[in-house]
Amino acid sequence: MINAIYIIWLREIKKFVRDRSRLVSSIAQPLIWLLLIGTGFGATFGKVGDLKYIQFMFPGILVMTLLFSSMFSAISIIWDRQFGFLKEMLVAPISRTSIAIGKSIGGASRSTIQALIILIFSPLLCIELTITKFILVIPLMFFISFTISGIGIIIAARMESFEGFNLIINFIIMPMFLLSGAIFPISNLPSWLSAIVSINPLSYGVDIMRWVMTGVTERGPTVDLMILGLVCIVTTSISVYLFSKGK
Repeated sequence: MINAIYIIWLREIKKFVRDRSRLVSSIAQPLIWLLLIGTGFGATFGKVGDLKYIQFMFPGILVMTLLFSSMFSAISIIWDRQFGFLKEMLVAPISRTSIAIGKSIGGASRSTIQALIILIFSPLLCIELTITKFILVIPLMFFISFTISGIGIIIAARMESFEGFNLIINFIIMPMFLLSGAIFPISNLPSWLSAIVSINPLSYGVDIMRWVMTGVTERGPTVDLMILGLVCIVTTSISVYLFSKGK
């Protein structure tokens, strides 16, 4: 099982390294958000608590990078189905659990690499990146990515076309991002909007990332990790089940 997971992970990484145009675009998008939204909103809001607005926003941009990359990494399942490679994996003498987990780890690894590139810009925003923070951020980014990859795999597991997948993913991604607290504080929201934010798993990823990067948190890292852990277990279990029933 370990060997099968490794091979699937390695294949995902090789595809990622060879597709340089996607790498460039995935890095450019969060930088544009930082430059335009961060600067524009920063001029309007000034500060959020003790943080400059762009400092407040930066952890959310990191999580946005993880969200977009992890979700769209699942499109490789549809590619594999279209070209027959998925059928070959499903009939191979390997556990189907290893396919789902290998895909999730591959997507999480790609997303973490892209977010690490964005992380390099943190000193330019006067966010101190200590060795301790760096050591904490890497596994945290991987954990968040792995959780989100599970959601993408659940959607892709039963999709037959790229168009349908892109339609559903785009319908999900923007509300998840905008209602995660990535670009505005969630402490003073109306009750109905606060309820929506509370059921958004990405909001817990943003909150704990902000705590690691800046020390600011709305819920506390323990609650964030517990909710993310629960979502991770659920999404991984469902994705494994869907692959076990796949044809």
